[in-house]
Amino acid sequence: MTQRSSGGVQVMNADVPWDAAFDSIAYLDHNYRALQAEDAEILHIVRDHFGDHFRKQGVGPVSGIDVGAGVNLYPALAMLPWCDEITLFERSASNVAYLKSQIEGYDDNWDKFWAALCRKDAYRTMDMDPRERFRKVVQVEQGDIFDLRDEGRWSVGTMFFVAESMTAVHAEFELGVERFMRALAPGAPFATAFMEHSKGYHAGEHFFPACDVGESEVRASLEAFAGDFKVQRLESAAAVRDGYSGMIVAYGWRANSDSPIPVG
Repeated sequence: MTQRSSGGVQVMNADVPWDAAFDSIAYLDHNYRALQAEDAEILHIVRDHFGDHFRKQGVGPVSGIDVGAGVNLYPALAMLPWCDEITLFERSASNVAYLKSQIEGYDDNWDKFWAALCRKDAYRTMDMDPRERFRKVVQVEQGDIFDLRDEGRWSVGTMFFVAESMTAVHAEFELGVERFMRALAPGAPFATAFMEHSKGYHAGEHFFPACDVGESEVRASLEAFAGDFKVQRLESAAAVRDGYSGMIVAYGWRANSDSPIPVG
């Protein structure tokens, strides 16, 4: 059901027909057929964060997760050099179908994103073709973020444009961030991205809700679950399209925590 606030009716995640309405290809065409300046800046931040972490820590068995993968492969590509397995966790059936279609050989548009990552040695010197490695380590899992309760399972994780882009309700935004963070093992590096003050967005003909968040809300949502972390607004904010005021990236490490996932 919808939830009412002083500002009127707020659309909750459960109100949205994710399977019936989300036009995956239209969203892909609009956002990821070309490498946009905002995504290039995100890739720069994330490749340095992950690359520096694994250079210092060394590489053992590593499992990665991208929560709410949508039709975006570059978070998985950013984890690719170090992971023995990567789970693309996604709710929408059409997005799941797209992700599965990319496993055997992802489309050429993603080469631009990989090239941006390869400006760092950790990616450029990887001793395997990225498509071959992607095929070997990536798997797709359909699921709801609110049901993601495998606490501490993954040793690196990403969540890009998800928690604030699936609901208009702040409590659900905060719970989405919590579910993601609790899925990570203590000390796991993570990277997240958020649309700043989004008014919602289109995927094809249908309009989808968003939660109005800024740097303070992003920081507050992470403080209980992250150890050392940084929140920053992208410098390329002037290039954003209508409907939001910028993009925010938050990255760091999962804190040591023994708190159980709350039920309900």
